[in-house]
Amino acid sequence: MPSPGSRVRYSPAHLRAHPAALLLAILCTGTPASGDELLVDGIAAQVGADIVLVSEVMDVVSRTEKRMRAAGAPESEIAKLRAEGLETMIEWRLIEKLVRDTELYATDEEVDQTVGAIAQENGISVDELKESLGAQGMPYDEYRAQMKRELERRKIVNALVANRVHLEESEVKAAYEEQFASQPTGGTQLHLRQLVVPGGEEHGRTTAEACSFVQELRKRIEAGGSFEELAQRYSAVSPQQGGDIGWIHEDTLASWMVQAVAEVEDGGVSPVVELPFGCTLVKVVGRREYEPVSYEKAKPTLHAQLFEQKLSGEYRQWMETLRDNTYIERRGYFAEASNLGSTSRQDSSAIP
Repeated sequence: MPSPGSRVRYSPAHLRAHPAALLLAILCTGTPASGDELLVDGIAAQVGADIVLVSEVMDVVSRTEKRMRAAGAPESEIAKLRAEGLETMIEWRLIEKLVRDTELYATDEEVDQTVGAIAQENGISVDELKESLGAQGMPYDEYRAQMKRELERRKIVNALVANRVHLEESEVKAAYEEQFASQPTGGTQLHLRQLVVPGGEEHGRTTAEACSFVQELRKRIEAGGSFEELAQRYSAVSPQQGGDIGWIHEDTLASWMVQAVAEVEDGGVSPVVELPFGCTLVKVVGRREYEPVSYEKAKPTLHAQLFEQKLSGEYRQWMETLRDNTYIERRGYFAEASNLGSTSRQDSSAIP
């Protein structure tokens, strides 16, 4: 799961038109620390009767900012990131007030169920999810707090926004035609897992070294090792899913993959295949005859997808109205940094 700063991305809209030349001069001539020198902890923004602290914004963007600085991003881009972080915090404050007013709180049990479902969808245990989060530098308590916030946001959306969404049967049928009109009428599907180890200068190993390593992994699998566990640990493709790339129709397989799995029985693993970007193994989990997807079978999924798309649009409009009707004052550094944002919130906001 992404950090709060990257999971929900917002950029300032309705930006004020006055120049930010002084801030730009400070940011562009100073050292990377110069922006931080402007930011002692204090109030970054007032949102109605609530406030957002500078330290809260910095916590939201810290991991992304660290990566950007390591990549040599200019201070103007750091300012944009911080401005986006503030907009995220402003939205959280608006939602938090609505949660208090409506008492639509997320319980610990609901958070536990959500975390468990996320782990299950990724084919891992909750303990393994905790380990993965730790490796990414996110404390588990912080992750749970983020899940609680997202669940409460969803409750507010369902209570106050969902009734604005209207979906016609004709829209669902049009989506079915778009997605399934060219589907095969028969043939075979293969359930595949793939383990990919990339090679090249950017990966610190040659392609030959990557292939040698994949060959060693294949020997470990032949000796009883788990393809899924090795894919989770080493693969560049779907590692959290143990390399699972799902059910794929034979007609859509790349030519090299067709050759690799042609003689592989269900449950077996292909020979090592060298590709332009590294080396790979493919496991054939199983095969089945392809059955064309009827409209009635696809309808529930398509309806849900279209509903979420429309809900996202309604949410953006609703949130803009909520912002317009709430006293919001960005202060100090953030009052100027908001003018450096180049993308409106309407282009980048998202429903959790």
